[in-house]
Amino acid sequence: MRPMILTSILFAGFSLLAASCDNETILRGNDNPPAIQSDLDQTTGYFSSTEAAKCDLFYKPAIGYVGDPMPFYDPQAKDFKILYLQDMRDGNSVVYHPIHQLVTTDGASYQSLGETIACGSAAEDDPAIGTGSTVYDEATKTYHTFYTGHKSASPREVILCATSSDCKSWTKDRSFRLQAPGNYNVDEFRDPHVFYDEDAQIYRMLLSAIRDGRSVIAQFTSSDLRKWNEVDPFFYTKWNRFYECPDVFKMGDYWYMIYSDKDVTRNVQYFYAPTLQGLMSMGDDPAFPHLFEGKLEGLSFYAGKTAGDGMNRHLWGWCATRAGNTNEKTTDWAGALVAHKLVQHADGTLGLTYPDAVYTTCKQAVALTEMSKSEGVTGNASTGYQLNAGQSVRFARLQYVNKVEMKITTTPGTSVFGVSLVDCSDRNYKYGLYIEDRWDNLKFDKVTTLDEGDEERANINSKQFIHAADGVYQVTVVSDHSVCVVYINGQYAFTNRIYGMQRNPWGIFCSDGSITVSDLKYTVK
Repeated sequence: MRPMILTSILFAGFSLLAASCDNETILRGNDNPPAIQSDLDQTTGYFSSTEAAKCDLFYKPAIGYVGDPMPFYDPQAKDFKILYLQDMRDGNSVVYHPIHQLVTTDGASYQSLGETIACGSAAEDDPAIGTGSTVYDEATKTYHTFYTGHKSASPREVILCATSSDCKSWTKDRSFRLQAPGNYNVDEFRDPHVFYDEDAQIYRMLLSAIRDGRSVIAQFTSSDLRKWNEVDPFFYTKWNRFYECPDVFKMGDYWYMIYSDKDVTRNVQYFYAPTLQGLMSMGDDPAFPHLFEGKLEGLSFYAGKTAGDGMNRHLWGWCATRAGNTNEKTTDWAGALVAHKLVQHADGTLGLTYPDAVYTTCKQAVALTEMSKSEGVTGNASTGYQLNAGQSVRFARLQYVNKVEMKITTTPGTSVFGVSLVDCSDRNYKYGLYIEDRWDNLKFDKVTTLDEGDEERANINSKQFIHAADGVYQVTVVSDHSVCVVYINGQYAFTNRIYGMQRNPWGIFCSDGSITVSDLKYTVK
């Protein structure tokens, strides 16, 4: 019976495909989702495109989502291993978040190794797993991944360890168990980050914790990765905020601590100092050391941690999905994996730009088709545009993996401009990525056109930045299905989840002041 049923199903499927091809041709290449070539490309109405559950530029497993990444540069294989918490969203509130593993050399293409550290049983310390980190012990030729074991009963969180000889197959070391000391909250004791301090010749383990009622980055030291001694906290957090996913490293002449602020800003942020001791002492100062509290990203990028190969250091985090696949609704936990390249400035401050391989992924040039523009707009896609307040240009539909580049020139500190997405002629709303040169803000807004013609903006995500002193902005927009990252001047990254971008029109606008658009390029994967 099975062969007959299968034949019937296949016949029905081919019949449906043949029927659909009467109106449009579906082309597939390079394992991308269907690229539809038809009269659709000559229209600007809304097209509903299903987000593909597949590996693409910003990695998402075929089933489930990427939770907190734990990147590690493997000194033996000379590649990056990205361990992460696999979020299945299957409703299991007891056993969840096994560790899966990816391999990449460039932050743009990933090989999945599948599940590498399984959850324990409900009776063990790790029915649920939380963030951790990996180190390689040259003396024993052994990889150690320290991670959080989480369960409902108190002590709710403990630190556990798994080992491997090849960074592929892992064995849990059930003889290792680090529980919070007596003056710590035994239920908030997680996210171990282990690194080797060359100067002190010891390993340091940092933990997100609460000590004597105060949020701290706890610290333990070890000479052999097995016996750990409690020492003074590494960092006293500002205003009792709880810092998750700590990551400490040296880059050039500075030491950095990157963390995710759980309770207040929900941002990935950082502190830095010329020495490790100086970094540790910054927690005693009630003021933040530099502008905007060292915020690296907006609200849709979380749990960022880094790994470096001696030449470049990248920051991996997850771009959240949103409830109901609706842009304006609340962010879910986990999503797609996004990598940025860290940029270090002479004064020690950090910026973000695209990894080289992310930039070169989209290399197929596509001619820009102008669909409409406001009255009074001068220029074209080849020569550039001059836009004044209230003017815009709409272009033909994006594909699935896109890169849009442009140079924007304005009088410094005077203009508001950006890129519109899901910019369809049959809807009274669209989405805008705003570069507020005038107000030093990056914003992702829903923009609704009211009956009287005015526009109403509702903010979804925002990030402060410092406007370009010369008024020149090199803007690169990289999108992959519903994940979009705007890179500005090799210094700022702004990640957002924007459903409906793929296969819908987009545009450029100016809502305040005036701008000149030049060097406009559009490439796809």
